[in-house]
Amino acid sequence: MKLVFILLLSTTWMLCGAQLYYQALMDYLENRLLAIEDHMHLWQDQSRQYHMELQNLHKQSKKTMEGMKQAHSTLSTDVEAAAVRLNRVERDMDLVERRTSPRACANRADRVVEQGVWSQEESREEEEEWEELPSRVTDCVEIISAIRSVKILKRVGGPKGVWLRDPRSSKVYVFNGTEGDTIYQFESVREFLQGSSEVTLGRPIKLPSNWMGSGVAVHNGYLYYIQQGEDTNVVRYDILGGELMDVAILPVESRVAVYSLNPETVADLAMDDQGLWLLYANGETEPNINLAKMDPVSLDIEQIWDTRCPRENSEAAFIVCGVVYVVYNTRLASRSRVQCVFDVNDKAVSEEAPLFYFPRRYGAHASLKYNSEEKQIYSWDDGYQILYRLTTKRKLLV
Repeated sequence: MKLVFILLLSTTWMLCGAQLYYQALMDYLENRLLAIEDHMHLWQDQSRQYHMELQNLHKQSKKTMEGMKQAHSTLSTDVEAAAVRLNRVERDMDLVERRTSPRACANRADRVVEQGVWSQEESREEEEEWEELPSRVTDCVEIISAIRSVKILKRVGGPKGVWLRDPRSSKVYVFNGTEGDTIYQFESVREFLQGSSEVTLGRPIKLPSNWMGSGVAVHNGYLYYIQQGEDTNVVRYDILGGELMDVAILPVESRVAVYSLNPETVADLAMDDQGLWLLYANGETEPNINLAKMDPVSLDIEQIWDTRCPRENSEAAFIVCGVVYVVYNTRLASRSRVQCVFDVNDKAVSEEAPLFYFPRRYGAHASLKYNSEEKQIYSWDDGYQILYRLTTKRKLLV
């Protein structure tokens, strides 16, 4: 009996302990579930808040984008209107220049081509009446006062190149590109005009070495060019005889571009009534364009000047009567302008220096070559061959 009682008591105690254990476990699980529910509610509230903030941000972004689109549209309209006004001002400036410039001895070829193309009727008239003008320069005391007219002849070759005429003959020479060993000769400007858009229609001339950049000049049957290579060499070549006459090594520190907007031109050559000129940069740290007078036969350097004309933003230069005219532009091609003038004879004072603009055409000048017999510039502008006829006046002899 006593044993049975003990067994019953033990069983009861075990059942009570198990019940307490399971009750505690249930309480623990219930508390954990409640904590999880609290965290889920918190996460829901935070998610709802983030969603609302995202919606507000989307609305604000949409509103801002609409405002930016409207502002962009307004700005585009203003820019277009400004471009129209700028073109109108440029046309007015060209008109004023034409009306105020002297027109003596001008023929129909002096008319400015405003649209960049000739009509068929005008083309036929110009072919009949256009003539190459003889020399009007009798002494070297003149300075450019304005661009009298511009004539767009045709489009031949690539965006960069050189074309020029020998002042002592009617022959025209075309240098297509910025380097090569072959140039093309035409018997006259008229023959060049009558051909198609292929430079190969001219007579090819194989040079003894490669030329580079726009540093070329032709005078009295001789070609002067900058030789491609590690050194800056000037080559004199007899075109008629097909013979290399001389090569001169220039005493420059390094091969750097003389014009920052035409980096292919490490040195430029120019010919006027006073002879052969060389434009170059003496080194990378040299900010200005240097000028040298060269003997056209021996290629010896006779004298050197610092033009004080900066290389930065320069695209080309030409020399007329011993006066250097440096033409400037912008990285994004705009309207070219003469902004720096240097006279080796110190006869052109700063007050009369012509800081004039070129009529706006296609892009930027790859080359500008002055012909002293015709008083006009042979220009290469984005593949277009253009003639600028100049108006001059006497220098102030001070």
